[in-house]
Amino acid sequence: MAIPMLVILSRRRPIKVPKGFGLWVLLIAGYVISALMLAETPDGTYGDLTTGRVIGYVMRLVVYLSLLVIVLYLGNLTHEELPQLTLVRMLGALFLTTVAGGLLGVLLPHFAFTSPVEFVLPRWISGNSFVTNLIHPTAAQIQHVLGHASPRPEAPFEWANAWGSNASVLIIWFLVGWWGYGGPLRKILTAVVLALAAIPIVYSLNRGLWIGLGFSLAYLAVRSRRPLALGTAVAAAATAFLLSPLSSMVAQRLDSPHSNDIRAFTVSTTVQTAATSPIIGYGNTRNAFGNHRSIATGKSDWCDTCGHPPLGSDGQLWLLLITQGFIGAALYAGFFAGAVRRYWADRTPIGQAGVLVMMLALFYMFIYDGMVTALSLYLISFALLWRNAT
Repeated sequence: MAIPMLVILSRRRPIKVPKGFGLWVLLIAGYVISALMLAETPDGTYGDLTTGRVIGYVMRLVVYLSLLVIVLYLGNLTHEELPQLTLVRMLGALFLTTVAGGLLGVLLPHFAFTSPVEFVLPRWISGNSFVTNLIHPTAAQIQHVLGHASPRPEAPFEWANAWGSNASVLIIWFLVGWWGYGGPLRKILTAVVLALAAIPIVYSLNRGLWIGLGFSLAYLAVRSRRPLALGTAVAAAATAFLLSPLSSMVAQRLDSPHSNDIRAFTVSTTVQTAATSPIIGYGNTRNAFGNHRSIATGKSDWCDTCGHPPLGSDGQLWLLLITQGFIGAALYAGFFAGAVRRYWADRTPIGQAGVLVMMLALFYMFIYDGMVTALSLYLISFALLWRNAT
């Protein structure tokens, strides 16, 4: 979609650019330079330059470039061409889709189908595990988080973690569009949708999502003009949740921090490896020898999913460190931190919601990979902030 957007954008003069967007341009420029290191194999990692490594690099570059075009396109549309509330409610509609996909993942976790893209792409591309996650629609990931097989909703997104981070961003815009700017009927429907959303939110077993929602409530309590009303609503919702069967699942998840050791190993190894190329990184992820328990693990002919997750797969910050070095990570963090500082004074519902999303982007970079859909929502939210200030 960025291609027709670019064509439309090219016909407009002059093209407006938001303050601070130079950091995003520098991030892309640094990523282009990092391609020089794609063939390198740092100490403690294995793997040669393959088609898969190149595909992953090109995929991320295309995403970065597409988001640059999308932000400029949205920011250069007039409010008559695209009203702010229309864009907010588009994101709210996507939240409804997210809730529906989450419920599908809970009720029919094995639902999946072959997309038209899979028929078009050659097998050597569609068979790549990274690409498969993007083009083969599934309702849920079946994982053993609680010690037994349990579904974690992911529809309509690419991974269960992507569902969690996206849901926490979209719920903000849903509340702005349906509650903040909605009439009595919309507010009643909002309460119903939130009650339904609680089911996949809990079944997602996503601690990052839960923390993000808690952070959002704390942010709203601080910046809200009616903290007492907000506190009362939150207390009523918390009481209803604690009395429901969903609360026991949350308790089980908090008692099963099975991924902590894996994340600790991946993050520490990523930082050590990134330190060997701190300026431009290595262009793409790398596979480390072993895991947090042993050095004798890895993929084999009979188990192509065995081994440890790639370095940089535990959060956007760690991905940037391994792909673009410490400078790339600083540019990314500086872009969103600068947006928070620049638009903090905007007290409108859209302004406060947009700043919250920028803050969530900074928090989630420690635990979630921003590719592909999450980063899209962050940048669309940035465009909303920019448009709101003009």
